[in-house]
Amino acid sequence: MTGKNARHKAFLRLVSNVVTSSTESRYSLSPHQEMVIGRDTSCQIVLDAMMYRMVSRRHAVVRPLSLSPDSQFSWIICDLNSANGTFLNGQLLIGSQELHHGDHISLGADGPQFIFEYESVPQQTLISATPGTVIAPRPQVQSPQHHDSVSFTQLFPIISTGKDLTRKAYLIPGILTVIFVVLMFVTVGHPQANQVIVGSYIASAAYYFVYQLCGKQKPWWVLIAMAVSTMLILLSPLLDFFIFVFRVILPGSLPISQDSITFTELLIRMFFGAGLMEELLKAVPIFMAYFIGNSVPSPWREKIGVWEPLDGILLGTASAVGFTLLETLGQYVPVITQNVAQQAGDGAGQLVGLQLLIPRILGSVAGHMAYSGYLGYFIGLAVLKPTMGWQILTVGYFSASALHALWNATGSINALLLVIVGVLSYAFLMAAILKARVLSPTRSQNFATRFLEPK
Repeated sequence: MTGKNARHKAFLRLVSNVVTSSTESRYSLSPHQEMVIGRDTSCQIVLDAMMYRMVSRRHAVVRPLSLSPDSQFSWIICDLNSANGTFLNGQLLIGSQELHHGDHISLGADGPQFIFEYESVPQQTLISATPGTVIAPRPQVQSPQHHDSVSFTQLFPIISTGKDLTRKAYLIPGILTVIFVVLMFVTVGHPQANQVIVGSYIASAAYYFVYQLCGKQKPWWVLIAMAVSTMLILLSPLLDFFIFVFRVILPGSLPISQDSITFTELLIRMFFGAGLMEELLKAVPIFMAYFIGNSVPSPWREKIGVWEPLDGILLGTASAVGFTLLETLGQYVPVITQNVAQQAGDGAGQLVGLQLLIPRILGSVAGHMAYSGYLGYFIGLAVLKPTMGWQILTVGYFSASALHALWNATGSINALLLVIVGVLSYAFLMAAILKARVLSPTRSQNFATRFLEPK
């Protein structure tokens, strides 16, 4: 017989990806079991981990409520402390909220979307030949939709990709790579110009790696200004003042090859003459950006200044790029090129110079960029916690300088020790980046947090 009322069957419909049939994107909700949505295989609704990296392992849950007075079930949705949040009809979900027909659920601001829907099913029971046996109505299964036609945008996908090319397909790095490659071809036969192009490209790639890990947007012209500022300091009389203070007044005189000193003495000299001196020199542009940011109105102050540890890391590593480029292209490569050329000819000198150029700049991620980025973390942390500012700056300055000195001192002893110190420096920088992302006041807008920290 057929009852007067109708019961509601609820389901979630995934609408953010292309599927071949409607049954593949519909998930029925049971009135007796909660449905956890996430990337973990233990979830009731499992999403592809490669396609939906912004989704946490256990992102959200849909729970049934008890029967309402009109004999109908209802469902609520709760966020499970996901990294990127759950959005209901475009609003960030706080706590739990009851679902209504047609509600849009988004896992993350730009993640997969579900639509919550009810389907009315008549309360009819068919009495079989055996009394008391109830046969439920058979659900209607829609036949798969066949898509044999090919659209114009499928044949020419570049027309429909739009902003996704720049946001998801690394279009800008690709364009820069093509430009640098063309410049490398153009400068073949001009070794000095070619070394500048190769060094600049490797430095840009190394910095882009750190930038992506930080996940906070900073204008490109600010970052370039940081690198150029450090170069100008190295070319100015201010460098002579730094050398006089740290290597003449303080015990930081660098040993010459004929000197025979113990490792402890070498480490002390490197701590003052390389660590303390060079890290403070590279930090000068960061402090300049901080003071400039405080003196200009919003939104320029947020773009230029230092307001949190991520700002300090981004500006510090950019400063280190300028330092590394000028030190490598202006000092180390010319010296070794000239020395080898005098013994084996110009061709051999240029080859050895290029062999030195690549590891020095690429290795800056575990070298100058690591030390300066680590110190930049403490500068931003001091801004975030001003009451403890001087203590924080002291710890950061001496820690970064100690890592720097340890690298310089072990370089003349053993290659294995150099690897250990390099890995340690890289780990210090990465740990600072991870902690800075957690401390960031703008963590919800951080693209690295959203895509690299799913729970």
